[in-house]
Amino acid sequence: RPLPDGRLQPLEALLFGATLAALGVAWLAAFVNGLAALVTLATLVLYLFAYTPLKLRTPLCTIVGAVPGALPPVTGWVAARDEFGVGAWVLFGILFLWQLPHTLAIGRLYRDDYARAGVQLLPVVDAEGTSTERQIVTGCLALLAVSLLPTLIGLTGPVYFAGALVLGVAFALLGARQALAPSSLAARRVLFASLLYLPALLALLAFDKS
Repeated sequence: RPLPDGRLQPLEALLFGATLAALGVAWLAAFVNGLAALVTLATLVLYLFAYTPLKLRTPLCTIVGAVPGALPPVTGWVAARDEFGVGAWVLFGILFLWQLPHTLAIGRLYRDDYARAGVQLLPVVDAEGTSTERQIVTGCLALLAVSLLPTLIGLTGPVYFAGALVLGVAFALLGARQALAPSSLAARRVLFASLLYLPALLALLAFDKS
């Protein structure tokens, strides 16, 4: 990353980032619709002024950071439909819950690095790992349940439902394995599974839409 590596000065990064953010929100407002611009602005504000400072203060930063992390599909929904709907919040729920085992597995693997940087992820402050493993399993199980909703609300067909069920059960089993026998290898498996799970689930959403 150029900023911590010293290849980019803080003022340069601030000006570049602020310019892109302002132009991006303005472009959405002018050429897409006001709701898309509003959700994008909320994503920006929550990430910069809530999640980022909380990383040095509380392990709840993961929950807070999952909100802006889950808003992009909502932006896409309102850009296409110019209104909020149940489908938008189901997509939000999937992305929100997916981030919990994904982020906690990363934190479990690189706990010492986060600790040296002063980042208060749950694996850093949870010395025994009990809460971390419990939340990984809880996140996987909740994700499994929510991932089935697109079919139940009529967005997708039976192919998606079957695929989401298989993916969700497999992901939850890996999360449970990590909880029952915590190790770096098990956490790495959860991480890799999360990286495969999300694009596979979104591909099913796209190809089996009602």
